Amino acid sequence: MRLFRQKECLFSLLVISLVLWLIFLGNSPLRDWDEGTVAQIAREIWRAPLGSMHWLYPTLGGEPYYNKPPLMHLLIAWTYSIKGVNEWTTRLPGAVLTALGVPLLYLVGCLLFNESLPALFAALVYLTMLPVVRHGRLAMLDGTTITFFLLLLFCLLKARQNPRYAVGVGFCLGLIALTKGMIVLPLGVIACLFLIADRQFALLKSPYLLVGMLLGIAPAIAWFTAQWQHAGENFLQVNFQVQTFNRLTQSVEGHSGPLWYYLIELIKYSFPWLLFFPGGFYLAWKKRHTSWGILIIIGTIVYLVSISLMRTKLPWYVMPVYPFLALAIGAKLSEIWQYGHFKVRSLTIFLAIIAIAGLGGCVYFIIANKEPVLIVLSIVLTISMTIAAWLVKQRDRNFIPVLFSGMYLVLAMLMSSQSWIWELNEAFPVKPVAELIRTNVSPGTQIYTSFAYNRPSLDFYSDCKVTAATVPVLQKMLSNKSYLLLDNEALQQINLTSSKILGAANGFTLIIKN
Repeated sequence: MRLFRQKECLFSLLVISLVLWLIFLGNSPLRDWDEGTVAQIAREIWRAPLGSMHWLYPTLGGEPYYNKPPLMHLLIAWTYSIKGVNEWTTRLPGAVLTALGVPLLYLVGCLLFNESLPALFAALVYLTMLPVVRHGRLAMLDGTTITFFLLLLFCLLKARQNPRYAVGVGFCLGLIALTKGMIVLPLGVIACLFLIADRQFALLKSPYLLVGMLLGIAPAIAWFTAQWQHAGENFLQVNFQVQTFNRLTQSVEGHSGPLWYYLIELIKYSFPWLLFFPGGFYLAWKKRHTSWGILIIIGTIVYLVSISLMRTKLPWYVMPVYPFLALAIGAKLSEIWQYGHFKVRSLTIFLAIIAIAGLGGCVYFIIANKEPVLIVLSIVLTISMTIAAWLVKQRDRNFIPVLFSGMYLVLAMLMSSQSWIWELNEAFPVKPVAELIRTNVSPGTQIYTSFAYNRPSLDFYSDCKVTAATVPVLQKMLSNKSYLLLDNEALQQINLTSSKILGAANGFTLIIKN
């Protein structure tokens, strides 16, 4: 009966996860920076002739690309070969793999807690965390990396019952390394410290673990070795120095922040579940002799401290901490469900504040953004948080399923809207401008623009290289018969004598010397 229920839970979690991650997946343009870059690399792999070894030595705009290993790019190129090049096929591999992390976390939780309820709650918390869903739907590497890490944890925990599962640990480390490079180091350290703290010394000495490490990491080592032999110092400089070690000691490309940067990120995007994390972490500390307590404490502290000490700060660096948060919160919610121990007054106040914020969002969207989905989203958030607050006030444990169902509906509506990638509002829409370029310019042409910075998404959609430049440089480029993409201000400053205007879109004009 227990096995049947576990299979039933797994199937249900898989279905609702895929729905949330795949719903209207292609309804918004690709985002700068990662999505545009990943899509362009994948398209160049897809376009390359068979036997060209382009899959092993990827390029970006025709130039060698050394930043990240190509596993995700290869998967996207494969979807391009089946369903063509578009937003849906670009995001599909990462979305599916991230969604698989939900049932995987449930399995990990069952092995850790030795009961299904906290495991189920942990999986549902992970399912309804905004950053996990949003970043997992984007054509980025983080959601896939977390799923491979959860698979690694599953293999570690199953290896306590059947040592043969230890073989999978090495393969998971190899998949992580081939997805996002050196992030394998902190995640590998967390797994190793967990084994030591959990006194799994026999597993550390297991021949299955050794074989798995040798076989699983071999493809990653082979890829790094091939790049080094092919490009030499250039590869080492970009992949190891600029993309890895420089981010530890300096703020790369101005992405900096205070020591508490990621705590602010968690506070901004993890409600309402963050309300239960302090209690969950305290519970893990009290149960620090158990496997689940050890994993939550080591995973949360080691990873958060590691990224907080890095000088380069980016919001998605915090993503691998969410499974540990979900496990802690799942344990706390399970305790509340079974014993009814929770702080009524403070929890009621916080849920009421969220309900009021939802009401304020409803008013704002009615006035400033008339997208109906967002208005309904705000209403659902307000109603669900109000009901949850009322149930908490009544000391009714059913506020927990109300929170789960409410957050799921809110996220489903957000992902159905045009606003789930809110960064698109930070600059001009690229598709109309890209259409202007494609209509008048051959693919692969170099174009110079007066816009303040390069936009990989514009490069992808236009199928050209669009480079930002100052007005004096643009004037020189016009003399050299280069294509210029100018905003209205630059258009007035540049001498347009003997130039030809090819068209205009979204406040930009495309010109070339006549």
